[in-house]
Amino acid sequence: MATDQTKDRLVSELVAELTPPLLGMGLDLEALEVTPAGRRRLLRVAVDKDGGVTMDDVAEATKEISRVLDASDAMGEQPYTLEVTSPGIDRPLTLPRHWRRNAGRLVKVRTQGGESVLGRITSSDDDAVRLDVDGSERELSLAQVAKAHVEVEFNRKES
Repeated sequence: MATDQTKDRLVSELVAELTPPLLGMGLDLEALEVTPAGRRRLLRVAVDKDGGVTMDDVAEATKEISRVLDASDAMGEQPYTLEVTSPGIDRPLTLPRHWRRNAGRLVKVRTQGGESVLGRITSSDDDAVRLDVDGSERELSLAQVAKAHVEVEFNRKES
């Protein structure tokens, strides 16, 4: 079984190999995970872009990742299954692009000071996010955010 250090090294190597070709396709590599799955391994890669990814984007990304991995020895000789997806709704908001891509959505934020804030993203930039919190605008610097995620809304009333 691979040690955590070996696994971290593999993930770092895969990120370094896959990021440039994905960026060339207009896609960001949002997450990469390698997990044991019986005698195989599961390589899960999440990609995204402004406006969201389509099934065609995922299919093209899968072909490109397969091509890159076939030309590389990064995954070694052990068989693996490749799964390419878009980030799920539960993906934490950690980068400025995550806030930008979720403009208009309801988010729950925990600040570094432990405060919990529930509001709708009105705008964001590389340093801050502006939220509509019960009809009032609230600006938080991204450095203040300890944790944030999109809240699922089943019956959102359009305003």
